[in-house]
Amino acid sequence: MASSLALDERALILAPPPLAAQTSHLLSAAGIDCLCATDLGHLHARLAEGAGLAIIAEQVFNAGPSALLQAFIDQQPHWSDLPIVLVTQGAWSASRVHNHPVGNLTLLVPPFGDDQLLHMTQSALRHRRRQYLTRDQLKNLQQRLDNGLAQPDEPTERYAQARFQARKMEAIGQLAGGVAHDFNNLLTSIGGSLELIDRRLKQGRADGLDSVLRLGREAVSRAARLTHRLLAFSCRQSLHSRCVNLHTLLQTKQLKAQLKPGIKLQVSIAKGLWNAEADDRQLREALDNLILNACEAMPSGGLLRIEATNQHVYSSPMADGPLTAGDYLRLSVIDNGQGMAPSTLEHAFEPFFSTKATSQGIGLGLSMVYGFSKQSHGHVTLHSQIGKGTRVDLYLPRHIDQAPSPAQPLVPAQATHGHRVLLVEDDLHVRELLCQALRDNGFTCLSAANAEEGLEVLRASQPIDLLISDVGLPGMNGRQLAEIARSLRPRLPVLFITGYAETAMAREGFLGCDMHLICKPFELRQLQEQVAMILGQP
Repeated sequence: MASSLALDERALILAPPPLAAQTSHLLSAAGIDCLCATDLGHLHARLAEGAGLAIIAEQVFNAGPSALLQAFIDQQPHWSDLPIVLVTQGAWSASRVHNHPVGNLTLLVPPFGDDQLLHMTQSALRHRRRQYLTRDQLKNLQQRLDNGLAQPDEPTERYAQARFQARKMEAIGQLAGGVAHDFNNLLTSIGGSLELIDRRLKQGRADGLDSVLRLGREAVSRAARLTHRLLAFSCRQSLHSRCVNLHTLLQTKQLKAQLKPGIKLQVSIAKGLWNAEADDRQLREALDNLILNACEAMPSGGLLRIEATNQHVYSSPMADGPLTAGDYLRLSVIDNGQGMAPSTLEHAFEPFFSTKATSQGIGLGLSMVYGFSKQSHGHVTLHSQIGKGTRVDLYLPRHIDQAPSPAQPLVPAQATHGHRVLLVEDDLHVRELLCQALRDNGFTCLSAANAEEGLEVLRASQPIDLLISDVGLPGMNGRQLAEIARSLRPRLPVLFITGYAETAMAREGFLGCDMHLICKPFELRQLQEQVAMILGQP
């Protein structure tokens, strides 16, 4: 059994001797069993014994495609889809792709680092292990059927449930591991910056504090972007849906500034294009993510096409994700890059799934686009093929009102000294920090840890000029508190602060008259400007 398991997990390498030896040494050091094949016939014989993946140099196929290898791929059991990492001779070339085997192929284009090769190998082995899990479950179910221990429909249902549960737990584990990995890095940066600042202040030194502070702030900004993308994937971010004109979003000059050298851009906007109903900032970020992915798929240059068209969806749902009947805008991002294998495509929208080396991306771009599309009552589809490129279609609902009015910029008023602010926040550290910041800005700040304590202050006779409340309070939430506060003080303005709140996802249905919302994490300067703007209004 141990010998069989070792064969199933090993990497078979077919490449010129220097590359084969280097690859074998790298993988062996990482605990991955390796075997270097001498030629295609030797590789085929070893594949028949068992393998976790094959790593093959493209020059192996210079003389033409291998019928022997293709036959092995085509004759695999239905549960098996052997991962093959193909190390190309250089930039992708259409003239050489005809010699490639047709299967679960991932291209590794030089120059590449050891970490990228190791990451691809480990990712391929994870996919292979899932195939083995499916194989074992099928064998178990077949044995139960043969022994008559189950009803005819029971094995299929139990197998489907077990497979769904396994996929769900795997996705949760991938998400938890990704969050822990990235936040460990961020906490190291933030904690290290604070420690250096504390050490230098105790030594009476102020030199170099600006650079240390900058490192800490950059880490906080990265953490904010990470949590923002996680909320986007989970469809729990606070969206401000409005009428969006895609002509403004798709200005060629701005788009070209994001492209790498060697990439040509074509923008096509249909005549009479409708306006979209979406959060314009989140839509811009989604487009930026799609453009970045497309550029990374064309490391040696290529053609990037961005198209915007009107689409009417009838009552029949789309094949790979339902859309209700109605009018939609379709924003398409199309590249002619490396493309994705079916096994990669299957997991492309999962958070923290990435084919990049560990230090080259966190794998949240496509998952953010997916969550944004769902929360916007739209949809996203992904089509890709090795060697032919990738197409992403983002569907957004049509805005049926008049053309958008230009957004008015927020002009903060000067803070007026003497205003009294009631802050309701259940987190002790956040509450103390915000109170101190408001007092430093000249406001009188009263605080409460929950809605009940807040109501005691509101029922008293002392004047309150502004209620600031977290949305996700224990017990009575911030929105319910605001309703009662308005019954006690009808003209009291309210500022909600939230990091995660299902009920605050759509601002239009959540906020009443003279109610405002700011999302955590925010800079203290932003809070000061928002409070000053509210209290400065007549």
